Amino acid sequence: MVTVLTIAGSDSSGGAGIQADLKTFCAYGVYGAAVITALTAQNTVGVQGMLEVKEDFVANQLDSVLNDLRVNAAKIGMVFKKETVKIIADKLLEYKVKNIVLDPVFFSKSGDSLIKDDAVVILKEKLIPICDVITPNLYEAELLSGFPVRNTEDMKKASEILYSLGSRAVIIKGGHLHGDAIDVLYNGKEFKILEGERISGKNPHGTGCTFSSALAAGLALGLSIDEAFKSAKEYVAAAIKKSIAVGSGFNVLNHIYKFF
Repeated sequence: MVTVLTIAGSDSSGGAGIQADLKTFCAYGVYGAAVITALTAQNTVGVQGMLEVKEDFVANQLDSVLNDLRVNAAKIGMVFKKETVKIIADKLLEYKVKNIVLDPVFFSKSGDSLIKDDAVVILKEKLIPICDVITPNLYEAELLSGFPVRNTEDMKKASEILYSLGSRAVIIKGGHLHGDAIDVLYNGKEFKILEGERISGKNPHGTGCTFSSALAAGLALGLSIDEAFKSAKEYVAAAIKKSIAVGSGFNVLNHIYKFF
């Protein structure tokens, strides 16, 4: 069976992080394995606490999974600190993992910081260069590129800057733009722009995690980056339309809408 590994933080409310990734893998019909980098006390309102997983135990988890399972793709989410970034990059190289997708998670939906400043530097130097695709949103693209991103043309310019860091492709998600939901893919040669309707009244938690894990699942199943991009965008849009209120804050995506 096709297997996809998620390396990310745990969201105790189940809407994002490891929990969202594993639900997405199930929806794609792939087997999901998980390496946890941090624990969060989190709900639909915000993040109330966080506990780091020591980098040597992150390495222990990676060795356990990669020594045994035949991993067809890996998605990386919340990494939090530079030591964890280094361990992840080293292990993925050691085990020659393919189809690596990085979602550079810097902030939660409620605006809480989920990464230390010095980790961003190491992320750019060690992790991005081994990735097949990176999927920043507008704020993350600005932080990584040092370039203000306010519209589609800015997204194109920022994606060129980010592509120069070494990944095979860059997808900048335009969910925070006004108007239609526009995402830009750049592969070093050409841009591919996917537009989708902005679904009014829906502002769910976990969209970035879900998009990147859907992208990794698509790559693991043999789709091209372009095909996996289109599939992931369609999946997230449908999950947003079917999103549900489970708490008093943001809605959460309905990852298993296909089954109900």
